[in-house]
Amino acid sequence: RLLCVGGVTPLKGHDLLLDALATIDDPTWQCICVGALDLDLEFVARLRRLAEDRGLGDRVCFTGPLTDNELDRAYAEADVLVLASRAETYGMVVTEALARALPVIASDVGGVPEALGATRDGRRPGLLLPPGDDAAMADALRRWLRDPVLRRDLRDAAGARRAELPGWSQTADQVAEVLLE
Repeated sequence: RLLCVGGVTPLKGHDLLLDALATIDDPTWQCICVGALDLDLEFVARLRRLAEDRGLGDRVCFTGPLTDNELDRAYAEADVLVLASRAETYGMVVTEALARALPVIASDVGGVPEALGATRDGRRPGLLLPPGDDAAMADALRRWLRDPVLRRDLRDAAGARRAELPGWSQTADQVAEVLLE
């Protein structure tokens, strides 16, 4: 199960993700896209048509926004977070995924590499891809689906990265320190 979290807008690259998914012949995947559907109604309508035209209608689900237990359940049921963003400032959903030991496949944009980070021993808990490259996304997803060693290694790294993430109190202290400066 692939999970994509973010408002459904061109900036988040859902169209790139659908283009990538349309080339994957593995019948086992399902992609759940969580996020606001009212930010660009024309784009959402185009995505729904694209999913239907590419035969993905029964495998890609746009849930709209989820909160609390529903969002926790979406993360818990996912195997990997996918983020095809064309731009990101920080990549909070990457940190949210890692806080749940969920590996990430994402575009190498903005603060995503920083949010993804690496374990103390240098392992990345995910794959970073060139932005806007649906072929690279498709290749990464195929590798994820076909390579159990890759999945295990990324899950292990995500679990290690989870243990290394700062808690909210430490984060609040860091923010307060910056603001005081």
